[in-house]
Amino acid sequence: MSNPDDEISLPDLSSAVPLSADLPVEVEDESDAERVRMAHDLEAVFDVPVNVSAVLGKTHMEVSSLLKLGRGTIVELDRKVGEAIDIYVNDRLVARGEVVVVDDRLGVTMTEIIKGGAN
Repeated sequence: MSNPDDEISLPDLSSAVPLSADLPVEVEDESDAERVRMAHDLEAVFDVPVNVSAVLGKTHMEVSSLLKLGRGTIVELDRKVGEAIDIYVNDRLVARGEVVVVDDRLGVTMTEIIKGGAN
């Protein structure tokens, strides 16, 4: 498990050029060639939509309690303040992260990648 103070450095892909069979690609070594080949192999799925969910916490309640909920009702979740949230892609746990605010909107920053996609 990673330390919550550790940061994951993700590459800036804002200026990345999409891979194309027409573009010549120079590779410096075999590992670069393997990465280019793997990226090219994945090109077919780049446009496939996926569902991403960030779960702040969970709770269990009876239907009668659920029907009594109204505006301003507080629902206690199973997480503590500051505890990592779960990030799911197509109902598979892939990462943990923290809630952040970006331009007056909520977002999520990934702090830990879950290997093997445990549920």
